[in-house]
Amino acid sequence: MTQTETTQSKARPPHPLLTLTEGRAVFELGSFIALRQAMKRLPKGDGHAVIVLPGFLAGDTSTRPMRGLLKDLGYASFGWDLGRNLRFTTEREHALYALLDRVHAESGRPVSLIGWSLGGLFAREMAKHSPDKVRQVISLGSPISNDRGYTNASRLFERFNGKQPEPMQQGRFQALDEAPPVPTTSILSRSDGIVAWRASVQKPGPQAETLEVLASHCGLGVNPMVMYAIADRLAQPEGEWKPFDRSGWRSMLFRTVDAG
Repeated sequence: MTQTETTQSKARPPHPLLTLTEGRAVFELGSFIALRQAMKRLPKGDGHAVIVLPGFLAGDTSTRPMRGLLKDLGYASFGWDLGRNLRFTTEREHALYALLDRVHAESGRPVSLIGWSLGGLFAREMAKHSPDKVRQVISLGSPISNDRGYTNASRLFERFNGKQPEPMQQGRFQALDEAPPVPTTSILSRSDGIVAWRASVQKPGPQAETLEVLASHCGLGVNPMVMYAIADRLAQPEGEWKPFDRSGWRSMLFRTVDAG
């Protein structure tokens, strides 16, 4: 058995029973709404631009609550304005790079990227393509492993994109597990019912961290704990990134995860 076959044999999507619990995202949205005014007191930003990318099958509507909060915290927040995240073609890849180029040119400063699930893969690859234009990357429940066996959405993704989407056929998007050369935070949940948490663990590095929260996959973009972590990461001064501080009360709500 080859090493690749051994790795693939270990890849397992979340248990179906865990997937059935994804309905709890409704309660996470309720918590977001209930705490919306209180969350305005989260760490404020310095006005730099933040692009938020949606997950598979979703569009900008799904990220609207988060983008609204980011605006209140002092950021210039942008959706991707590319419709539903369904098919990944070379044309869409180029549109992502053009979006980053435009926002970077308009703001005159490096841009932070936040990607939910599949959007996190795009954010990481955008940062690899143009690291000088990206301040940091935050991914939420993103399957950053090269093995799609970790997600329950793999068959549906391949139905629309095939085994190898156009950019992969052309030699790109091949090392998804390699972090971009900018500060990168992967936020995961062990109770994720769509993407197995192991698929979201980053390889250790001086600018790479993995942070665990209690959330559903569909609720990651509105979960108040996730919003706190995002606000904390974005508020760091440019060029002074440090790993998330879990001292004090944070140790009860957040956990850092090491690869392996």
